[in-house]
Amino acid sequence: MAQPQPQPQQRVYQAWKGNNRFFLGGRLIFGPDAKSLLVSVALIVVPVLVFCAFIAPHLLHRFSGYNAGYAIPAVAVGFTIYVLLLLLITSAQDPGIVPRASHPPEEDFAYGNPLAGETPGRLQFPRIKEVMVNGMLVKIKYCDTCMIYRPPRCSHCSICNNCVERFDHHCPWVGQCIGQRNYRYFFLFVSSSTLLCIYVFAMSALHIKFLMDGDYPTVWKAFKHSPACLVLMIYCFIALWFVGGLTGFHSYLISTNQTTYENFRYRADSRPNVYDRGCLNNFLEVLCSKGKPSKHRFRAYVQEEVRAPVVNFGRQMEEEPAGGPRAKVEDDLEIGSDLLKISRRRNYEDVDVEMGNQDDGETEGTGGPKLAAGSGSQIPAVGSEVRVRHSSWDRRSGNWDMSSDMIGRSASDVLGRSASLTEAGPRSQR
Repeated sequence: MAQPQPQPQQRVYQAWKGNNRFFLGGRLIFGPDAKSLLVSVALIVVPVLVFCAFIAPHLLHRFSGYNAGYAIPAVAVGFTIYVLLLLLITSAQDPGIVPRASHPPEEDFAYGNPLAGETPGRLQFPRIKEVMVNGMLVKIKYCDTCMIYRPPRCSHCSICNNCVERFDHHCPWVGQCIGQRNYRYFFLFVSSSTLLCIYVFAMSALHIKFLMDGDYPTVWKAFKHSPACLVLMIYCFIALWFVGGLTGFHSYLISTNQTTYENFRYRADSRPNVYDRGCLNNFLEVLCSKGKPSKHRFRAYVQEEVRAPVVNFGRQMEEEPAGGPRAKVEDDLEIGSDLLKISRRRNYEDVDVEMGNQDDGETEGTGGPKLAAGSGSQIPAVGSEVRVRHSSWDRRSGNWDMSSDMIGRSASDVLGRSASLTEAGPRSQR
């Protein structure tokens, strides 16, 4: 009987959970709207081709040296290639995607506290944490999709379905998120496009001036003789409002060390900017600092993560791949009950009480029962309120009355079951 062939191991980009598109075997990563990149390329290349075909040849003989006139189309072509390279670098690289987690942060799990108005018995964890950044507290949020606490200035892009470091915005013209690793190239692309528009507009206007100095004394006659100049000047004027406005806006953002997301969301807030280091240092940080490496190796093989065996009060559970489906529903119930027991035991670690040693303790006067050897405190009287602070939630939860009632109910249930079993024994013998 032929043995089944092993499945080929997948690479990271093949098992990617985001909406990105990969090309050249995972070497290039684009956003889901990568087709819009073709529109951006056409908007850059077509006007330059019109300029080189219909306007630049008429400017060659207008300069002292005939060879010097070739610098006009050469500058336009070289500038266009430079802008296209910046566009490709911005679009085809990792913008700073934060790796996902295979499961939620288990160290922050806790069951709902009824005293705090939460659903009792439901597994929960804090949605917001506070971290210290430059001596000030900054709130970070939990991402349900990536199952991580986002780093400061990180946000989840709903289009690419990824958490991106220093998320600025998702640019549809670039077809990619703008974040920590490609913001510098995005700014250079926008500013270089602005200079290219200014150059084409200026050369077109210069050609119109030369026509007016010659046989076409009016502007209308000059434009009628060279309609390509009219089209290019109108196109560049409109484009300057777009790319020039973006250049000015992002220059302001860099000078104040903000992102587009932060500027639009926290504009009305009077909170101080904890990331502002001064105008010069902010520009040096964005334009001259060393780029951070990607946190992903898209061409690497996927490593199967195996969870550690969970000790279930004397028995071990089988190892299970992270994120894989469980074989039985009963396993989930067992894990839930085990977590509940562990949570209850952790809530009373600060009291240092072992419930099984209550009957063995000795009573000394009116001071209450005495603990077993090794414990350094006494059990408080039943009915006295004992509150403990949970390490993960930083809240106070539980009291001794609730725990004693639960113990009483459990003991009564056990006695009732044992009594029913003893009664059933003689009946079965009859």
